[in-house]
Amino acid sequence: MKIQTAFLYLATVCVCGGCTPDKDDPFFDECGGKAPGGLINLAISEEDDIKMGLSVVNQIESNPAEFPVMDSIQYKEAYGHIYRIRDMVLNSGKVYYKNKFPWRIRLIRDDKTLNAFCTPGGYIYVYTGIIKYLDNETQLAGVMGHEIAHADRRHSANQMLKQYGLTVLISILTGAEPGLLEQLAVNLLLLKYSRSDETEADDYSVRYLYPTDYDPRGAKFFFEKLSASGGTSIPEFLSTHPNPDNRVANIEKMWSCLGSKTGGQLFETRYQQFKNSLP
Repeated sequence: MKIQTAFLYLATVCVCGGCTPDKDDPFFDECGGKAPGGLINLAISEEDDIKMGLSVVNQIESNPAEFPVMDSIQYKEAYGHIYRIRDMVLNSGKVYYKNKFPWRIRLIRDDKTLNAFCTPGGYIYVYTGIIKYLDNETQLAGVMGHEIAHADRRHSANQMLKQYGLTVLISILTGAEPGLLEQLAVNLLLLKYSRSDETEADDYSVRYLYPTDYDPRGAKFFFEKLSASGGTSIPEFLSTHPNPDNRVANIEKMWSCLGSKTGGQLFETRYQQFKNSLP
């Protein structure tokens, strides 16, 4: 009870203290950008995010029948392409935990599944299905920026805090509740983000791509492709928020707020090379 009371007090201080944007924050921008903060930073450390992420990694990579992860040595060329895209996003200077999370990425060989996700702590998984579905590298960079944003903005950790409560979540992460870390991993795999989390991830995908050679609206082109398909190919990771037209408008709004940068590239030729390197 004392822990919870102290947490609520600190949370109130944090929320009130965060009402006015800090323009000295290097991640501040006039479009609402700022360094991650809020309640989660008071309760759960970045190391705890990594621990939660590793619990998911263990679940995935101990089940090759459901998650056929491609070997990074056997498919060296394909991994070279996905590493390049990841690094372009991470090196934008806009990913807050760029040097704190591992950002390990793995390809899952499943052409029927249009999916990509990033666990807490920055463990990224991309299905071959979504890679083959998309038309150019910038579309995939937009999707990956969106997924990286979920980890970078600590959305999963926030959701777990709401689901378990502070005391129980700390007990799980410290091992005081044996066996529950595996259940936590299962819940993270089944996690559905809130509408506000999805909107923020879209916004930050634009921010991440803006300083790069990609068109910052990579995620927009992805949603436009979904709209053109008549919604029949909505990926699993968007199944709770199937409104690509609204998300296109939001992405355009963020791009315009940041300055309407033009000249970004799609990299269609090398994306085809990436597709050709897949089994």
